[in-house]
Amino acid sequence: MTQLQTHAEGRTVPEAALTRPVKRGLVLVLACAAQAIVSLDMAIVNVALPSIQRDLGFGHGGLQWVIVAYGLLLGGFLIYGGRTTDRFGRRRIYLAGLAVFTGASVLAGVATDPGYLIAARALQGLGAALIVPAALSLLAVTFPEGRERNRALALFGGVGGMAASVGVVASGLLTAGPGWRWTFYINIPVGVVLILLAAMFLAVDRLSDRRPRLDLPGAITVTGGLLLFVYALHHGTVHGWLSGSTLALFATAVLLLVAFVRIEARSAAPLVPLSIFRNPSLVAGNVTAFLATSAFLSFIFIGSLLMQQQLGYTPTETGLAWLATTATILPTAMIGARLATRMNVGRLMIIGLAFFTFGAVWLARIPADAGYLDGLLMPFLCAGIGFGLCEPAIQIGALTGVAHSDAGLASGLVETTREVGGATGVAAVSTVLVMNSGLDSFHTAFAAIGVLTLLSVITAAVGFARPAHRPT
Repeated sequence: MTQLQTHAEGRTVPEAALTRPVKRGLVLVLACAAQAIVSLDMAIVNVALPSIQRDLGFGHGGLQWVIVAYGLLLGGFLIYGGRTTDRFGRRRIYLAGLAVFTGASVLAGVATDPGYLIAARALQGLGAALIVPAALSLLAVTFPEGRERNRALALFGGVGGMAASVGVVASGLLTAGPGWRWTFYINIPVGVVLILLAAMFLAVDRLSDRRPRLDLPGAITVTGGLLLFVYALHHGTVHGWLSGSTLALFATAVLLLVAFVRIEARSAAPLVPLSIFRNPSLVAGNVTAFLATSAFLSFIFIGSLLMQQQLGYTPTETGLAWLATTATILPTAMIGARLATRMNVGRLMIIGLAFFTFGAVWLARIPADAGYLDGLLMPFLCAGIGFGLCEPAIQIGALTGVAHSDAGLASGLVETTREVGGATGVAAVSTVLVMNSGLDSFHTAFAAIGVLTLLSVITAAVGFARPAHRPT
């Protein structure tokens, strides 16, 4: 077990002891609630975009930045957020992230011009990049490996997936009711309550004198590389994948990430110690997270367009249609947590991904006159079951065998691969839609999503074929 040196007495105590004054249930609530508002904000502005465009006067090509700015900063700063969690303490970074996120929500709600709103959304993404690894790290060090941690991570993953789906529904209801600004104002009371509860009840961080120094060259290169990579994905869908500007962005991103690896290999206090990748569970969990999240977010993205552009659904009807997925995720995730204590997590991922593949293949053949009950309900249920089973299993696998001192880093890594995977998947299927036309384009896009899920099945089968790695 990881040991920490207390400053008050100069003696060594197990880190788990530092969390004993706090009820585990409260830690679970604080972590899941924070994950919920972060996931909610990924989707909650989607239906509100036309109203935002009308009120703030967004020009052509600018509106997507309301979504892109949030995802860009979130994906780019997660690793940095994870390591600062290990260095400065989970409670401190959790509170700092919530303060930034809540303040940015206020700024977004009162925005009067496009640039103001985009900047506020970027600041929200930065706050989220601090919240997520801190919350996940709190769970990793509070709940020991095995049944307790599995259940906590299942709830954490299930709540996140459910909140993302609920965001689409809430966006339509809030926009049609009090107005689009409430898609941001809704974060304020939640954020304030979480800050107060965390400040009152989370144990004060007690940090080791040997905590890692902040690796600024590593932080700059990895954050810059990830930011440019995610931006290049968006840029390529608009300006073409073979355009000079797109290729230059990808080339610069690759150079920065290569430089990051070289810096980490030589650094005495690396941001990401390359030795962490000797843990095969962590590696397999991250690769599977990249592919599975790419498929899931693409499924929601393409499914929403299919309903509105081909099947004639209104935005509100589209949001309500996703309730089949939303209502299935959380109970399935809790079932998955129980199964994870009895079977290899790789097998659990495969079962979940098999459901998801079935849903994608179903929609790859959907007819133009399909109704909800006979056309969409079954694949949407399969998506909820598949995500509910595999998402907690991925997080369990990726955090297995990780020392407490690296819990924030490992949490940041798996969330980074999920964010970058989601951005990559949406960019890829958007290109498929552009290259084809009509209903055939959607059939091809869902077939591509099916390929992604099959690839993730392979990584899960190969990566988790051996017994889980344990820390030394």
